[in-house]
Amino acid sequence: MQRYTPDRPFRLGTRASPLALKQAEMTRDALIAAHALDADAVVLVPIVASGDKILDRALADVGGKALWTRELDRALADGAIDAAVHSMKDVETLRPVAFAIAAMLPRADVRDRLIGAPSIAALPRGARIGTSSPRRTAQLLSLRGDLHPVLLRGNVGTRLAKIANGDADATLLAAAGLDRLGMADTGVAICVDVMLPAPQQGAIGIEVCADDAAAKALVGAISDADTMRAVRCERALLAALGGDCRSPVAALAVVGADGHLRLRAQLFSHDGGAQVSGECVGESIAADGPQAAALAAQLLGEAPHSIRTLFGR
Repeated sequence: MQRYTPDRPFRLGTRASPLALKQAEMTRDALIAAHALDADAVVLVPIVASGDKILDRALADVGGKALWTRELDRALADGAIDAAVHSMKDVETLRPVAFAIAAMLPRADVRDRLIGAPSIAALPRGARIGTSSPRRTAQLLSLRGDLHPVLLRGNVGTRLAKIANGDADATLLAAAGLDRLGMADTGVAICVDVMLPAPQQGAIGIEVCADDAAAKALVGAISDADTMRAVRCERALLAALGGDCRSPVAALAVVGADGHLRLRAQLFSHDGGAQVSGECVGESIAADGPQAAALAAQLLGEAPHSIRTLFGR
């Protein structure tokens, strides 16, 4: 297996969607700036992911989050790329031990944006909300039981076009993705106290082979410590909860100015009719320590059967 050596360009693997390419460009630029490299010292290697090919079904029905990562995993394992750039919310909780998330860029806006109405309250009764996210579906139904979720998949441009064409009345997109695509004025941001985001939303991770010391060192120089700590905490919560892509869960960890980490989480039934929430906060909360697991146990212990069954309980 080929490992990175500084006598050749560093190859960043990325999905081929416009947003993924933009995130890879951000990573490339950060590497060049951090190491004072020549402009051609880091190159992008676009790879079409299975998740970008299958647009007529929910990912949970055809393979889950692995559809976003498996082609990049194969390229990384085969030595065709030196690192893979991921939207962290699309990365499976349990990853092959052969790979390591070596860095995360500073986290962007974690909120969802509503496209098609000025607020959730302003949506017409019975409005069709285009989404493939169990979390967004459950949250919307918990707020407005009259809304009608319909499957809507594709990249940002595709989904916006479908709304314009009347395939749905409104949709929700991640604010971070819209901002990165230069669309900061698109949609209305929903406060996290109204809709807690998906775990890891807004974070970009860079993964390398676990035994590639040179790649780890190069990439590690651009990692944001607070983002890494917060996202690892959210991933620890997900690992303790179990479940899969069909399990509606929202979570957000934030490192405060005092260094304390606050982790909030919510679990939902599919129809939004039941939910449980909780949080933990403290200076000693570890990114992958027992507190996240304890919160997961608390939530599952308080949850009704309609929620527990979605997490294999």
